[in-house]
Amino acid sequence: MNDSKISVRYSRALFQLALEKKIIDNVNQDMIFIAEICKTTEAKEFLHSPVIIPSKKNSIFHKMLDGNVEPITLLLIDLIVKNGRESFLPAIARVFIHETLKFKGITESVLTTAVKVDEKVRNQVIALISEVFSTKVELTENIDPEILGGFVLRVDDNYIDASIKNKLRKIRKELLGSTIASQ
Repeated sequence: MNDSKISVRYSRALFQLALEKKIIDNVNQDMIFIAEICKTTEAKEFLHSPVIIPSKKNSIFHKMLDGNVEPITLLLIDLIVKNGRESFLPAIARVFIHETLKFKGITESVLTTAVKVDEKVRNQVIALISEVFSTKVELTENIDPEILGGFVLRVDDNYIDASIKNKLRKIRKELLGSTIASQ
């Protein structure tokens, strides 16, 4: 089965159950917590280890998370470990978080700039996205000095690359294309 299908199926099942039990916000916080844990090197090794038996993995998950997460979150973890799908936990958490934001009418957006933008510019970007997409906006800012200047904006599946790096790449491509054509 396709990796993304696995993640989507588990996360949607958890989402529906959390919605029914009216604990969507709590489970979303659980998934944010789990996604952060899964970013560590140790967690990645643990999730992908074929040496650690499933019962031991379950035991470790329960010791680590019991009392800190909703019981249905632990049930999901029990199920994915039982089915040998624990390596999909980070993707399941990511899909769940995305589904929750979508359910709440919030659009995830990422603004990448060469330097930190001031609050006024940030608010203008949020207002523009909110107006164009008729949605609430959760804006994440990234700083990437390699883009040299300008910005790269991602709103859901829409992508605007107005960076100096991209413009220089286009100019280079045009110059190389015209050089080859004139020979």
